[in-house]
Amino acid sequence: MDDTEPQTASGKVLFHFAMSLDGFVAGPDHAMDWMAGVSVRPGLHEEYIATTGAILGGRDGWDHAIGGARPYGGGWQGPVFVLTHHPEDAAPADGVTFLSCDPAEAVRIGLAAAGGKNLEVFSPTIGAQLLARGLIDEIDLHILPVLLGDGVRLYQSAGGKPVRLHRVGDGDPVAAVNVRYRPA
Repeated sequence: MDDTEPQTASGKVLFHFAMSLDGFVAGPDHAMDWMAGVSVRPGLHEEYIATTGAILGGRDGWDHAIGGARPYGGGWQGPVFVLTHHPEDAAPADGVTFLSCDPAEAVRIGLAAAGGKNLEVFSPTIGAQLLARGLIDEIDLHILPVLLGDGVRLYQSAGGKPVRLHRVGDGDPVAAVNVRYRPA
């Protein structure tokens, strides 16, 4: 399966994750070790390092998965915004601003800080809220060949309407993506 065209730094709000084939972006307790040993397209990390101006995440992911680590293995340096209901009890970290505001305001702040590059959203909960408000420009997924069975889902909206998407790149924008794997 071909990747879409390379990411560009055009001031987009980008909902960006590596995801298991069964729709999880983190394992139980926000575990991320399941991503080890998977190969990605050469230059992919460098592409996102170059096109990302700021990152918006949530407090749960910050506390359990990230905890002060810098994205892309430390290769990316820039402002990180963590949206939380309780910024007063967050442990300070260099380059991290804890926000307590409406998600739309967090996007405005993040885009201003991104300086014309993309704002990456690293929170499924915040991403769902932004989708509902029409504030996501693209969803960029890297589907990894693993089934987790449990963990943090990319998208949940109990009782919500389906969110229709158009595939970026050549071909029919509403065509299904076909993926075939065998158990290792």
